Amino acid sequence: MTVRHRLIAAASISLLAAGLLAGCSSGSSGGSTSFSKNASGTLKAWAFDNADDVGKARLAYAKSHLHGVSIDLDQTTFDAQKFTTRVASGNVPDVVQMDAQFVATYAAQGLITPLDKCYQAHHVSAASTFYQSVKDDVSYDGHIWAVPQFYQPPAIILNTRVMDKAGVTPADINTSKPDQLISAIKKMYVANGDKPVTMGFDPVASGQPGLWLLGYGGQIIDSSGKPTLNDSKNVKGLQVLKRIYDAQGGYAADKSFTDTFDTFGKKNQFVKDQVGAQVDNQWYVNVLTPYIKQVQISAVPFYSSDGKPFTVTSGTAFVIPSAAKNKDAACAWALSLDSMGAWKAAGAARAKTLKATPGAVDTGLFTGSPKADAYIHKTYVKPTGNAGFDKTIETYYDVVGNGKSIGTSPAGQQIQTELQNALQSTLLGSKSPSAALKDAQSAAMNAYRQAVKNATPSK
Repeated sequence: MTVRHRLIAAASISLLAAGLLAGCSSGSSGGSTSFSKNASGTLKAWAFDNADDVGKARLAYAKSHLHGVSIDLDQTTFDAQKFTTRVASGNVPDVVQMDAQFVATYAAQGLITPLDKCYQAHHVSAASTFYQSVKDDVSYDGHIWAVPQFYQPPAIILNTRVMDKAGVTPADINTSKPDQLISAIKKMYVANGDKPVTMGFDPVASGQPGLWLLGYGGQIIDSSGKPTLNDSKNVKGLQVLKRIYDAQGGYAADKSFTDTFDTFGKKNQFVKDQVGAQVDNQWYVNVLTPYIKQVQISAVPFYSSDGKPFTVTSGTAFVIPSAAKNKDAACAWALSLDSMGAWKAAGAARAKTLKATPGAVDTGLFTGSPKADAYIHKTYVKPTGNAGFDKTIETYYDVVGNGKSIGTSPAGQQIQTELQNALQSTLLGSKSPSAALKDAQSAAMNAYRQAVKNATPSK
């Protein structure tokens, strides 16, 4: 594997999953847990796997600021089933990295500790440190339960070579104007018989259902954590997705086609002109940088129904299990890893790596913190000489502040599963959007009631 390809893999891992920590615990939710700044002793952390230059720089920074703390890293990958097994056995580390979507579920079960007083002990304001939507992703029942990190906003990457050939402009790719969008898609779509050769627009529906529902004014989870899949405005998002796929051969044919994409390789869908436009998270720009001379790209935001740039949040977070033995060190370490100093060290490390890689492009880091993002953007993201790539990079910086959380719930995973079921049955035509969402809501509510029944109240 070349240095350049190692960078692609590293970018995909670090920016998708942060490449840092994870762990778990059991016990009551411990809402009254106190924290001290006097961290010492041994800190056990789980799932420190595949740390790249960014992760190593942050780890080194945190270690240098936690004098008297010995860090013991379990480098296996976080796994939800393994988490609950370790909880049952009592073999729990002090700090855990997990996907933010798990946080509310484990909070409701009393398996992790609320961190309000952790932030207070270190005089850190979550409200001023993180994007509001990022903070919302790890908040539940009036508490903040994690230290969030990395936020990869989705936007729409354009293949201008395909668009130009079809007479389509960036202004035509406007999700707030479905009729205009469908017209552009039909112009770009190319098929060989009933098999797609070029998709006009790949909405990546199964990977971004929340973007389409929330973008058209819908709601997935309300402020109390209850599922709202049958919200009448959710129907519009599914209807638009169905129209998009139907305009280019149908979902089944399109899914079979996109499954053949060499997404991470030198024959990816933008090199081979297999898409005219595609919804992608920011990290995918890093995958395309080695092919800067072989692709012609630009980008536009996903626009909500009111015509404004819109995106949704996702990312990973550090949590402290309720039965952790060294919560003070866990708190100090998690906050240090996510501090401005750590992100400055990470930005410098990434810039050094890229400088040693001919032709490499610094697309920035999307941290979950607006101040850290702004610093890295200003310090390290420079014009590439390729107007399309520059526009693409800047589009993600433009949309990152317009994010919205899909909401948190003790039944969050089950709600997402039922949403996927509704999506599939709608796109395959076995149910209408309204019927699919009604059935999904019924199943999600059953899961929610059970989760609430089994919940451990915050204290």
